[in-house]
Amino acid sequence: MNTTLEAAAPPRESAARLFLSVSRFHIVAIAALGTLTFGWLFTGTRPWALAAVCALDWFIVNLLNRVVDLKEDTENAITGVGFVSRNRRAILALGFGALAASLVSVHLVLPQITLLRVAFHTLGFAYNWRLLPGGRRIKELYFWKNTASATGFVLTVFAYPLAVAGWGTDHAALAPGIQPATIWLSGVFFVCFELSYEVIYDLRDAPGDRLAGVRTYPVVHGERTATRIIDGLIAASLAALVLGYATGLVPWRIACMALAPVINLVWYKRALARGITSRDCIALTWAGAALLVAYHLWVALGLPGVDA
Repeated sequence: MNTTLEAAAPPRESAARLFLSVSRFHIVAIAALGTLTFGWLFTGTRPWALAAVCALDWFIVNLLNRVVDLKEDTENAITGVGFVSRNRRAILALGFGALAASLVSVHLVLPQITLLRVAFHTLGFAYNWRLLPGGRRIKELYFWKNTASATGFVLTVFAYPLAVAGWGTDHAALAPGIQPATIWLSGVFFVCFELSYEVIYDLRDAPGDRLAGVRTYPVVHGERTATRIIDGLIAASLAALVLGYATGLVPWRIACMALAPVINLVWYKRALARGITSRDCIALTWAGAALLVAYHLWVALGLPGVDA
C-alpha cells in the first residue's frame, strides 16, 4: 500500500525549479537585460548597477504577485503554487523587507531613480492588491492590466538609464545618433512589442483569469480576436523601427531589433496551433533574453553593424 501511495504522489519540485517559477525569473532576466541593452544604446555605456536594481525590483514585484495569484495560478497549473501557499507569510516578509531595505540603500548610490522606483512599486501594489476604489486591482481592469505592466517595463528599462543620463538634456551623455525622436520611436517599438508578450501570456492564462474575474482580451473577446491584437501589436512594433530607420531617426544598431518581433510571431503561432502552454510562454521569454545576450556578444566582438 505504501508503495502505491508513493507512486501516486506528485514528483517533488527541485529547489532550482521552484526558485525560477516563484520569482518568475524569466521576467526578471529579460527586464534586467533590457535595462542593460537600452541603457547602452542610449548612453553608450553599460549600466550594470541599474540592471541589478531592475532585476531586484522585478523580483520583488513578481514574488508578491505570486502570493496574490494563488487562485488563478492553481487553475493554470503554474509550478510552485503549493510552495507559495505554504510559505505565504515568509514570502510577504521577504518581499516587503527587501523593498524597504533597497529603497534606502539604492537611494544612497542612485538617488536619480528613487522616485521612479517608488512609482514602479506603487504601480505594482495597485496592480496586484485591491487598493483601487471598490476593492479592485489594476490586474482585473480591461485594457489597463496590460498597459500597467508595459508601463512598469518602460519605467525600469527606459526611464532608469535616461534619468541617470539627465533625461537627454545633456547631449554629451547620449550615444552618437541618439536624439529625442530616436528614444520616442524606440519606445513605441518597445511598448508594442512588450504588449504583444502580455497578450500571449493572457492566452495561456485564460482559464485561470476567467475564474478569477480578470478581464483580459482572450477572456473578453476570445482567442481569435486576441491573436489579431497580438498580430497588430507586432506589426506596429516593426513599423516603428522601419519608419525610424527609413527616416534616419533610428540607427541600425536599434533597427536590427526588428528580428525579435518576427521570431515571436513565428514562435507563438506554432505554439498556438497545438495549444499554448506555460512552458511555451516561458521559453519565448527566455528566447528574447538569449537574443539580448547574443546582441551584447555581437557588440563585444566588434562585428559588423555595431557602430551603425
